[in-house]
Amino acid sequence: MSTDPTVPEITATPRELVAADGYRLRALHYPAAGTPAGHLVIAGATGVPQGFYRRFAQHAAGQGFHVTTLDYRGIGLSRPASLRGFRMDYLDWARLDLAAAVDAVPEDGLPLVMVGHSYGGHAFGLLPNHHRVARFVTLATGAGWHGWMPPLERLRVLFMWRVLGPLLTRWKGYLPWSLLGMGEDLPLGVYRQWRYWCRFPRYFFDDPAMRAEGLAERFAAVRTPIVALNALDDRWAPPASRDAFLAAYRNAPVRALDLHPASLGRRSIGHMGYFRPAARPLWDEWLGWLRDGRAATA
Repeated sequence: MSTDPTVPEITATPRELVAADGYRLRALHYPAAGTPAGHLVIAGATGVPQGFYRRFAQHAAGQGFHVTTLDYRGIGLSRPASLRGFRMDYLDWARLDLAAAVDAVPEDGLPLVMVGHSYGGHAFGLLPNHHRVARFVTLATGAGWHGWMPPLERLRVLFMWRVLGPLLTRWKGYLPWSLLGMGEDLPLGVYRQWRYWCRFPRYFFDDPAMRAEGLAERFAAVRTPIVALNALDDRWAPPASRDAFLAAYRNAPVRALDLHPASLGRRSIGHMGYFRPAARPLWDEWLGWLRDGRAATA
């Protein structure tokens, strides 16, 4: 239950989603308060459980959106009994899991919109059903390459990929991300692909194997209007990193906005602050644009 009086007390209903390959996922549905304005799917970040987005989901439901959150396979409520030996492809979170959430939204005349966080901005271009989404807001999406990061963060990330990560995954058989206070533990396949693609300035678009699969063409097929916000103090996905990745949505109307922490009266937003209570003044901006296309502001 929320203890924040500014967040409406909307109770979520558990739902099961079944991906195209038969994997069963745990999702939550927040019903719209009052007259429904649309359906909203929240596409979360790597290793971030759906509960992290609860306050924003409740707020959006209070503004008239039927909201769906989900835990990707291997994460949170969709985690198997053991991650050791659990096999999956990092892209499964988009082309199977998130796709199942989109498929589950009824075609009832209400618009379907989406909010993505970090990986969620990667996932959108991988969806086989992105054409169903009328508008898309993504926060903290970047290309992942250490070269886009500030010098000190670059060193930390390289230490993670080259030293700590290999040691931890040999020990556990997966990445025990939670031991580092970084989020949910990650399946081995996610860790290996994530580490590999972060070697490239344009992330998986620079991977020869992904080029052969026509990844760039899939992103070029997106026509959905996009607003992409990145905080200036986001060490993992600063604006330059965002611009390197978002260039792949070359046929979609994309509006890239830089977010100043001072605009919220905060010293920091970072990579995760977009969905914390201090960011609530911005939520109505995003929801307003998702509802009717009026300008979102930084």
